[in-house]
Amino acid sequence: MSTNCKTVSLRTRKIKNGEQLSFYLDYYPGYRDESTMKTMRHESLGIYIYAKPKNQRERDYNERMREKAEALRCRRYESIVNEKYEFFDKEKMKGDFLAYFEKLARKKNTKWEHVYKHFHTFVRGKCSFGEINVDMCNKFMEYLYNAPQGLHKNLKLHTNTIAAYWSTFRAVMHTAYRDRKIRENPNGFLDRIDTIPTEKQHLSQQELVKLAATPCESSVLKTAFLFSCLTGLRKSDIKALKWEDIQSYGNSGVMYVTVRMQKTKDIIHNPISEEVLELIDYNPDKRGLVFPDFRDKLTQVPLKKWIKAAGITKHISFHCARHTFGCLQVEAGTNLMVIQRLMGHKNFSTTEIYAKMSDEQIRATVNCVKLK
Repeated sequence: MSTNCKTVSLRTRKIKNGEQLSFYLDYYPGYRDESTMKTMRHESLGIYIYAKPKNQRERDYNERMREKAEALRCRRYESIVNEKYEFFDKEKMKGDFLAYFEKLARKKNTKWEHVYKHFHTFVRGKCSFGEINVDMCNKFMEYLYNAPQGLHKNLKLHTNTIAAYWSTFRAVMHTAYRDRKIRENPNGFLDRIDTIPTEKQHLSQQELVKLAATPCESSVLKTAFLFSCLTGLRKSDIKALKWEDIQSYGNSGVMYVTVRMQKTKDIIHNPISEEVLELIDYNPDKRGLVFPDFRDKLTQVPLKKWIKAAGITKHISFHCARHTFGCLQVEAGTNLMVIQRLMGHKNFSTTEIYAKMSDEQIRATVNCVKLK
């Protein structure tokens, strides 16, 4: 908060046709929240009392609510005084930063959860808000450069993974500062980590057909992978997919899958083909998860064995199924704007990558410029 605020007064305003009063705080001459840079004059407390109490019970209720509102007013004023004279609540600084971080990660996505686990390991399971500073953040960055992969303890994290994790950690710092959990935002003193260009592998149409015809030791892995190739859904979305998410739309007779993506939290509403419905043995009476037995461990050795059995020498991860969907859509001539919507990309530049990955499209340019 800005230190310009001099007084905090408790006031009421009429609501609901004048039958109730609502408590609010009046800041004079106002304060500016440094995290949002917005100046505020009033703050509703969400506490209501009777405008004209009819009996002793209602008068007692009004008195109790007034005491609560006054307590909040005192806390707000104390906070302004502390900031004005550069005080900060010492008890707040002793608070559990790890518990705060974990709560944030649960609300976000798996990447945030992975970063939390790494930070938990880095601080050995204990960290308060008061310990957060630039030096600790830089040491955590050094830790990431030497941190092992989750399932491969002898392998280190890829540079692009480190960059993504570091970006997420910086977002945690910003959020903690915005929530007034830490006194200063260290991000202004932290370096960024640049990603390096990498080739995104994908299956060609012929390889996809060949893979579909190849037996796999795990039926749920095969079905889930091919489902991703045909729909473009991420692994996290497939794991959370329910039968209830697949429904018809209007009178078109076309089935749609509607999901809130785990990574971006955006909602996609995409049509799916008869081949997809046949693949998962769709039945409108089914309930619960579509892939209840699908586990992350299946995307390691079992997936590699299946890819090898199909005679495919490319390095294919489960996420390559999503790349396959994007690239094959490009090669089929689908408009990039449509592909962006189907894949739920926030930025068009992300979708454009699939146009660059499309070998078929590149080969088609060979005869575009001629001498005759």
